[in-house]
Amino acid sequence: MASPAGQGLVAYNAAISRCSRAGLHRRALALFTEMRAGGLRADEYTLPPILNSAALLRAPPAAALHALLLRAGLASHLHVANALVDAYAKLSRLGAARAVFDEMPHRDVVTWTSLVTGLARAGSHGLAVRVYRDMVAGGVATDEFAVAAVLSSCAGSTALELGRSVHAAAVRSGHEPFLSVGNSLVSMYAKTGSLRDARTVFDAMRARCAITWTALIVGYAQNGRGRESLAVYADMARSGCRPDYVTFVGLLFACSHAGLLDAGRAHFQSMQSEHGISPGPDHYACMVDLLGRAGRLGEAVDLLDRSPAAELDATVWKALLAACRTHRNAALAERAAGMVWRLDPTDAVPYVMLSNLYSRARRWGDVARVRALMRSRGISKEPGCSWVVVAGVTHVFHAGDRDHRRAAEIYRKAEEMAARIRARGHVPDTEWALQDEAPEGREMGLAHHGERLAVAFGLLAVPAAAPIRVYKNLRVCGDCHAAIKMVAEVYGREIILRDSNCFHHMKDGSCSCGDYW
Repeated sequence: MASPAGQGLVAYNAAISRCSRAGLHRRALALFTEMRAGGLRADEYTLPPILNSAALLRAPPAAALHALLLRAGLASHLHVANALVDAYAKLSRLGAARAVFDEMPHRDVVTWTSLVTGLARAGSHGLAVRVYRDMVAGGVATDEFAVAAVLSSCAGSTALELGRSVHAAAVRSGHEPFLSVGNSLVSMYAKTGSLRDARTVFDAMRARCAITWTALIVGYAQNGRGRESLAVYADMARSGCRPDYVTFVGLLFACSHAGLLDAGRAHFQSMQSEHGISPGPDHYACMVDLLGRAGRLGEAVDLLDRSPAAELDATVWKALLAACRTHRNAALAERAAGMVWRLDPTDAVPYVMLSNLYSRARRWGDVARVRALMRSRGISKEPGCSWVVVAGVTHVFHAGDRDHRRAAEIYRKAEEMAARIRARGHVPDTEWALQDEAPEGREMGLAHHGERLAVAFGLLAVPAAAPIRVYKNLRVCGDCHAAIKMVAEVYGREIILRDSNCFHHMKDGSCSCGDYW
């Protein structure tokens, strides 16, 4: 028969577990404190739910609970160690999660899944993919949570071919019908520019939720098919599925990139009036972008002036700054940049955007002033780079890069590209060359941008029947967009360029963005 203390511990464990599963994390921690104050010692059933609640509340520190379980001699219990890996991962303490993982004498699918999921959630997509591969190589049977997490990392790291192989494995292992896996597949294909595959998965899903619909809405929007985003939303409404916060981000993004001003205004108004969703910074940023692209800078400023200050983060002001750059409104750009600096003094974006705006206006003194201010504040610009994946190998290119082992071939191809599109009428837009130098040097700089070198390599290395997929960490410049679109036509190739803003599907001299990105 259990002792009174033992009976008390069982009751506390049951109550703590119920509270943690129900999301009552503060109550779970209060019960844990009460239990310890009563002289009861935690056991292997107490700690997993407490670690989960502590991680989600970010208090008390997971390290303190880690020390407690070490003192109690519970670290050798598999499910306790699993909970600790998961807690550290949820807290984005990935080094600590990996250290616990590496010290475990035995691991199961939960251990591996906790680490993969934590890495994916923290944006460490390359590491998440590596751990997943180790998991499969070690003969551990994956579960639907690991599959969903690694698909998320495939999307984040633009690893389309790996995503396809994970999809195939999910079909073989019977994980494809799980809603979380289906959602991750739709998102992965959409975020890697494979809309046809995203739609195929979506249509085959037996059950859908708001995440499913939103993944497709956002996917169409990011791939330059805004009207189809709105059509999917109409189907979602007819299905009876209620939209959420992210759904409206996707809708407003779609309206912005398709120039659907009236539809964007209507959806923004309907968020709160019809669905009770208060607009957040992401929605305001999309609306500013929508209005800014349409040249309605005054309306954009009026919207911000009428909005709650708490909802206007740096992202919103950067959207206004981008619109100012497009329409060359230096005075308003300076106000927007000042707001970004106030909210996030370490952000390099306002410096770069202001410098670009001044550069296009040939205000070289102001360019020098902004760059000097950047240096004095210790702010560094993220270097632009582009990459192409061929046969599982990633090839990275920077502007003027000659480090690639096939650099001589690549530069010859880039010069050939420039000559062939020039013969078709392309005139380099040197306003996108940001250096104060002679016209010849500015044209040469444009021709050797990283995305152009990546396309040149793609023409050399990617089979003629396959699209050339180029990824870029920053926004593609206007001249590169026009030039690559023409390269696609001249060489009879499909070029899919994903920049930091959206996908550009270029074929037969046109782009999916309609030159409105």
